[in-house]
Amino acid sequence: QVQFVESGGGLVQPGGSLTLSCAASGFTFSGYAMSWYREAPGKERELVAFITRDGTGSSYPGSVKGRFTISRDNTKNTVYLQMNSLKPEDTAQYYCTAPDLKYGSSYSYYWGQGTQVTVSS
Repeated sequence: QVQFVESGGGLVQPGGSLTLSCAASGFTFSGYAMSWYREAPGKERELVAFITRDGTGSSYPGSVKGRFTISRDNTKNTVYLQMNSLKPEDTAQYYCTAPDLKYGSSYSYYWGQGTQVTVSS
């Protein structure tokens, strides 16, 4: 079955860096674009990074552009999120998914358990 296992989160000071990893299984990883999302308490889950199937293209919202970098290793079925110059507002649970891989009549995304990132001094 489709699985995503996120890791690498933690507590970091403002201005610091973290690299998140997401190990995917249960589908042909190289055949799908991948995305990172985050969800802060009381807020909706939001997209923070997107990468194409072959890793040659990526996109970011303005809130993280220039600070976050998404990458992937199709030999390891893993997608990464390098986060630099972290701000307290980046505090959230971070999730990865394959946006074109859905299930059910409501076309739901597959989600893992996520990894918590806390930016605080």
